[in-house]
Amino acid sequence: MSGSLVSLLNKSIGNSGIKLSKENEYAYYCPFCNHYKRKLQVNIVTSYWHCWVCDAKGRNLFQLFRKLKASKQEFDDLSSFVKYVPKYMEKTGTPESSVSLPSEFIPMWEKSPEVTFKHARKFLRGRDITDNDILRYNIGYCNTGVFSNRIIIPSYDEFGKINFFVGRDIFDGFAKYRNSPTPKDIVGFELFINWDEPIILVEGVFDAMAIKRNAIPLFGTVILSKLKKKIIEKNVKTIYLSLDEDALSKSLGILEDLMNSGIEVYNVDLTDKDPSEVGFAGMVDLMENTEKMTFSKLIRYKLNGTTKKNMESF
Repeated sequence: MSGSLVSLLNKSIGNSGIKLSKENEYAYYCPFCNHYKRKLQVNIVTSYWHCWVCDAKGRNLFQLFRKLKASKQEFDDLSSFVKYVPKYMEKTGTPESSVSLPSEFIPMWEKSPEVTFKHARKFLRGRDITDNDILRYNIGYCNTGVFSNRIIIPSYDEFGKINFFVGRDIFDGFAKYRNSPTPKDIVGFELFINWDEPIILVEGVFDAMAIKRNAIPLFGTVILSKLKKKIIEKNVKTIYLSLDEDALSKSLGILEDLMNSGIEVYNVDLTDKDPSEVGFAGMVDLMENTEKMTFSKLIRYKLNGTTKKNMESF
């Protein structure tokens, strides 16, 4: 079994592991930081993995596979070797999370004949959310309880502990969103963020998932303290901001705050759409054609008013 698991790890990580003197441990070139030495160590028995350079780590191989953006087939193969343990049930050396998924939560990577499941899949397909996205983000749904008829999108911190979740009504009811009863002052989707690359800040989880790469949902239109602190601690060099058109004044405030911290910023103009409508390819094109924000340009925006028409004049 161990040999087959190692073969699967070799395929998913993208290079061949070398067995270390410590029993059950293998060393790989890290695909997250691309260090020239084999600094990613994986224990095939405990499932603990850790890169000693970029500090990517976790206690579950499913978590590693999500971060690697593994295919559904690779997840299926991993399931034959390792029992899946939801992240919110894992025991780690980090403080226990105060957030847990609803007891009625059903993961959507498990196919079901239920009507709620079918409507949820249709809703996600309409948002360009793929099967691989469902696996990566551990998207699920509830068909009973407080979160009945809602798609559940969890957010995980850097250790793979759940720190928040969003519940989106499948049928666009009066209250479209019912989220975890916990503070939003977290780093959304932190597990998947590479702080050495440009960061993209968006309003919601569907926006972040549509962009596919290095996008952090703000769960609103302001940067709260934990995310701001993390951006400074990680010495982030470049940030793209992409909020909805009606949050233009908030965007300018965020841009100014980031610029005052010495960060290169870009305000991505989505006109009357949001990232989940533009899609991955459209978002990449917009970002490539967005000019860097300067203090002089920011001042002109403020003096002329924060309307779309005024911004287009610059």
